[in-house]
Amino acid sequence: MTDADIAGATADDQPGFALGGAPAPSTGSGSGYRVLARKYRPGTFEDLIGQEAMVRTISNSFEAGRVPQAWILTGVRGVGKTTTARILARALNYELPDGSVKGPTIHMPKMGVHCQAIMESRHIDILEMDAASHTGIDDVRQITDGVRYAPSSARYKVYIIDEVHMLSEKAFNAFLKTLEEPPEHAKFVFATTEIRKVPVTVLSRCQRFDLRRVESDVLMAHLASIADKEGVKTEPEALGLIARAAEGSVRDSLSLFDQAIAHAAGMVRAEDVRQMLGLADRTRVIDLFQSLASGDIAAAFKEFRDQYDTGADPVVVLSDLAEFVNFVTRVKVVPATADNLALGETERTRGRDFAAKLSMRVLSRMWQMLLKGIAEVQAATRPQAAAEMVLVRIAYVSDLPTPDEAIKMIDANGGGSPTFGGNVVGNSAPRGPSATLPSGGDDGSQLRAVASSTRPALDTSPRPQMSAPAPAPVAVEAAPVLRLNTFAELVALTGEKRDLQIKSALEADMRLVRMEDGRLEVSLERSAARSVVNELSRKLEQWTGRRWTVIVSNEAGQPTLRAQAQAAKEKLTDGVHADPRVQAVMAKFPGTQVIDVRRIAPDTGSGADDSGPVAAAEEDDDL
Repeated sequence: MTDADIAGATADDQPGFALGGAPAPSTGSGSGYRVLARKYRPGTFEDLIGQEAMVRTISNSFEAGRVPQAWILTGVRGVGKTTTARILARALNYELPDGSVKGPTIHMPKMGVHCQAIMESRHIDILEMDAASHTGIDDVRQITDGVRYAPSSARYKVYIIDEVHMLSEKAFNAFLKTLEEPPEHAKFVFATTEIRKVPVTVLSRCQRFDLRRVESDVLMAHLASIADKEGVKTEPEALGLIARAAEGSVRDSLSLFDQAIAHAAGMVRAEDVRQMLGLADRTRVIDLFQSLASGDIAAAFKEFRDQYDTGADPVVVLSDLAEFVNFVTRVKVVPATADNLALGETERTRGRDFAAKLSMRVLSRMWQMLLKGIAEVQAATRPQAAAEMVLVRIAYVSDLPTPDEAIKMIDANGGGSPTFGGNVVGNSAPRGPSATLPSGGDDGSQLRAVASSTRPALDTSPRPQMSAPAPAPVAVEAAPVLRLNTFAELVALTGEKRDLQIKSALEADMRLVRMEDGRLEVSLERSAARSVVNELSRKLEQWTGRRWTVIVSNEAGQPTLRAQAQAAKEKLTDGVHADPRVQAVMAKFPGTQVIDVRRIAPDTGSGADDSGPVAAAEEDDDL
């Protein structure tokens, strides 16, 4: 049945009341339970949370009468793309029975003529299509053929296409003309989680809105208001755990909250949420971090074992540990980060203490080692043992000195081996003064930087004989300068220095344009990395004792050495194929191929035929 047939079948003369004959849903006490994500789905723009910029833009466009023909909504799952599309369709077609509303508006204080049917996806003029299951050109053709017909009862005919990036290339192409010049009564609203997969030709015809992730504190307030409406008692920390686990998704937060209510049976506690989500206790994660920063491996092992015995996944423990390291680092850079009310008071207080006392070097090393360690634990056959080894590495290695500090320590020891404190592998314990870090965050003033507790004060250590002149400059001046006259000599030098990376780049990626003493001009292959030019210049200066200028030219240059070698080999192979003796062998043994060509020097003492180079043609036994 076409849109025209449907329009002709409408019997009610009053606009807006002919809703396709579908009965209104029952709202009585006998209706089934609805999950929170559906029960508290926004119905107006005022109900949307965290999307103020989009609401302001749409409001201004409606008031100014600048209504575009198409919108595209993008964002992660659960931020309200489809819901916003329905609210937008409702705002475009908002009418009251008395006819007081004459055009689109975002102010919808009460249910209008079309509102109920639109929000329940049963309005005849509001067509929703899931592009994930309708990807072909035939599905789009139904829209392009029906868009010409006027709406039956509403002000606009609105097409909502969810997951629009799933449409095929042909379907997108069929949409372009209609999308660029649609009828005045037609509007399009697209929703997608993969905006990069939508063709630019479609994006250029739409007004785009990026729905942002909802902040944790906003989600907490939203969950708290719903808890009051549902009569459910909650702990603020429990709501914070749910908000963080939702990662900015309103739908995910409501689904988790629904599950937490069922799990807790009336009182949603933080401990119940942790068990439900499989999370480790945040305070215990911080205690584990403190043990690692103090170098107390025994305490770290005990804390990790206790968390593991209570059901915490080793990967989750390390992930929570990495998240706390990231939090401490952000607090160190931006102290206002610790004011986030979505975090517990203990986490914020102890995070400030760690940020004030631990160096950025220690935090960055912990972060890098945890990232690598998480991947190792995920791939390990024994995750618990792998996680314990990661903790050992962090405690022993995270506070090793930098190369500059190691040099200073060597100078301070008169050229002997530096003393790295408790972090040396040969020591029986990673560090001695593990008690310098506060236990449980009772006194942040007792927290000391790990670096200062494990080795001497490097900056204040005396450096013996600093005034004595160093002999190195004299040796450099007296060293002979190596001259390179040809490109082949340069390649040979890289082979002598065993720098295979530079040698491979010279042979395969660089075409010689011209070469002079101290100056090299080359052109690069498309696959070559431009950073190799700077590296080559630095290595040449190091090897030859003089500065080299390496220039990337736009000229074609000579073929690469690898290309020259390949051409020479092909030429030699062609010559072998022309040899009558080889031709005779290949004719006698069909399918024989020339696999390799080698020049054999004449052997005058063997009496063998020395008439010239002989190509050894190897037979393929499989042919």
